[in-house]
Amino acid sequence: MADNRSGSAGTFLAGAIVGVAIGAVTGLLLAPRTGRETRRLLKKSADALPEIAEDISSSVQIQADRLSGSALKNWDGTLSRLKEAIAVGIEASQRDRQATAQKDPRPAPDPRPPARDSSLT
Repeated sequence: MADNRSGSAGTFLAGAIVGVAIGAVTGLLLAPRTGRETRRLLKKSADALPEIAEDISSSVQIQADRLSGSALKNWDGTLSRLKEAIAVGIEASQRDRQATAQKDPRPAPDPRPPARDSSLT
């Protein structure tokens, strides 16, 4: 549950940064300034875009690392439970086979297919 919240925070942060950038550009285009002033402000905003993109990239990388670690931990737990379940199933099958063998003294059938008689060919 905490991992989900941290993922939402990273998504919110990335969305907020993009929203601020879009709002700044829109505000500059609609502001009552001279063309020269507007171009100067747009250049400053454009110069800041690589830094904003780097921040978003870092945030996304951090979230990806967290999700990867969480997925790996969950996979390890699932794999451990699966191994335990298989071991318990094998043990139960062996106990059942032994109990059945004790009740029925006849030998168990051979699971191998019958041998072919070479004299018939």
